[in-house]
Amino acid sequence: MAAAMATACLLAVAPTAVAQRRANSANAKKPPPIRLPSSVRQKTPVSMDVAAVDSNNRSRVRGTAARIDSIVEQGLSQHGQSPNPMTSDAVFLRRIYLDVAGRIPTAEEAETFLQSKDENRREQLIDDLLGRPDYVFNMYNFWADILRLTERPQPNLIADPYLAYVKDAIRTNQPYDEWVYEMLTAEGKVWDNPAVGFQLRDDGQPLTYVDNTVRVFLGTQIGCAQCHDHPFDVWTQHEFYALAALTYGVKTRIDNRDPEYKNGNRANMLISQARDKYPNGRVPGELQRLARANTYRVKETPRQLRLPHDYAYSDAKPKQVVEPAVLYGEIPDAASSQSPRHQFAAWLTSADNEYFSKTIANRYWKRFLGVGLVEPVDDFNGDNVCVNEDLLDYLAKEIVRLGFDQKEFIRAILYSNTYQRRSTAYTLADGTAYYFPGPALRRMTAEQAWDSILTLAVYNTVPFQRPTADQMRGVLDLDMSSVSLSEAEAQAARFKETYFMGPYKRSLRQHAYKGNVLCRASELPVPLPPDHFLRQFGQGDRQVISAGQTSATVPQILTMFNGPITHVMLENGSLIYDNMSASKNPREAVELVFVSLLGRRPTQRDRVEAIREISTAERPGIGYGNLVWALLNTREFLFVQ
Repeated sequence: MAAAMATACLLAVAPTAVAQRRANSANAKKPPPIRLPSSVRQKTPVSMDVAAVDSNNRSRVRGTAARIDSIVEQGLSQHGQSPNPMTSDAVFLRRIYLDVAGRIPTAEEAETFLQSKDENRREQLIDDLLGRPDYVFNMYNFWADILRLTERPQPNLIADPYLAYVKDAIRTNQPYDEWVYEMLTAEGKVWDNPAVGFQLRDDGQPLTYVDNTVRVFLGTQIGCAQCHDHPFDVWTQHEFYALAALTYGVKTRIDNRDPEYKNGNRANMLISQARDKYPNGRVPGELQRLARANTYRVKETPRQLRLPHDYAYSDAKPKQVVEPAVLYGEIPDAASSQSPRHQFAAWLTSADNEYFSKTIANRYWKRFLGVGLVEPVDDFNGDNVCVNEDLLDYLAKEIVRLGFDQKEFIRAILYSNTYQRRSTAYTLADGTAYYFPGPALRRMTAEQAWDSILTLAVYNTVPFQRPTADQMRGVLDLDMSSVSLSEAEAQAARFKETYFMGPYKRSLRQHAYKGNVLCRASELPVPLPPDHFLRQFGQGDRQVISAGQTSATVPQILTMFNGPITHVMLENGSLIYDNMSASKNPREAVELVFVSLLGRRPTQRDRVEAIREISTAERPGIGYGNLVWALLNTREFLFVQ
């Protein structure tokens, strides 16, 4: 077995810096000091009420899964291929934890499943994981990459309530069409109505907003048509501007047309007054940020869009007013009398809009099978052929039939034999179509790798959660029609003590080890520094849609070999350190390490090599450290098999 060979080879390499450090104090009688923060050394339940699935409708889910399998197998047969064998329980266990919980299972969770005799244990585990906070953390990471979620998308914009809102929509399993409609039509300040954060993400760029919105929710890239007729698709420049006209009237800032500014720009006035008060005119950053943040407010107003001055086509003239229109189909009758923005949202999220349902179906199919039925998932066009039209049609109709219940749709994919089969090594770079004999072999995402290492290292992987809109509202809101400088200063002082980014990040250091805050990726402020583990392993800076990468790099190798986040596992007080210390003998410790890191029991060869390493080490602790370090650096650990 390739993984076992890799393990045997790695066991022969030099020990980690942690093991070396311990070797130097082999004769010390005292145990090594505890360096881990107290907040992560005690198991603490996550406070979160997560929408659960209904275990009573499993027969219906099985029927959907069986239909998925039937269509996949028909496609395989048409191309002279056969489905892969089913996975072992151990491979399934690790895969389902990484895909649904976003982390590997703990040793305790793995043993519970591997020892179960329940014939429905796989379905039971799927249902259980879909109702856990882990699912929320994991799917937040998925959507954060798509929606480009970051706390500061603009220098003076505070977007934290929007990020918490996205996480909450996942927690409550809000129907997908309702969630998207809400984001496309929300008005107000972000702490009063956090859904406005979607519009504010492209503040001041109304045409870019349309391009990004269509790409995210309709899987179509129309950005080229902003400047000319699309060279690789059917969309014309006129069609782009007609669609953009539906949302062009949205304002994202308070201005002199609003009652708050009848006597002038209040934010500028506050900052000007403050310059006269503070030495050298240096206005505190928290006061400036708070004043500017209160100028952001989304509101729809009548506004006409004109074609560009260099419009060069015969169907209209330069600078001509564009009549709003959708790209295809019709605006639903129920929305015909509503504002243009609501018409746009109603059309985009309609159950009759096949691009809407196919795009989300295709995104989730790729999320769990590794490859989309259409690739790229956000570029449906004539050149990017769907490898199984019948399957995509079925999945799109199924999510509509489910009332856009994302969790139930995901559940059906996970129940399928197609998902539970052995994986196949495949990359899009192969240039051949993939017909899904099983999932494609995938490398962990940055977030999965980080959260998995935390699962090994600490008892409490969520010592804090990102602040909610309700928590932030009382700290952030100013009445811009009447607020005085003294009132703004008092509010800014509260802001500085709580959510002003500099002090907020410093407050998180109480949960840090060697500068790394030990909390799940979903809760960490983004973007992180370029040298952070998550960035090194492919987390994007959230400036463009789906910027995350899973390709291997040299810095990743160095980080896994000798980075601080891998050292944390071998510190006194870590979860795996304590578990190894409590083992009765080397054989039991080896079992524990393999189950903890790889979700499986060691083979006979694994066991022999591991015990030899432990027995020949200067002392057992060094041998255990080498074993952990070796397995952590195998492909078996870093891949979703």
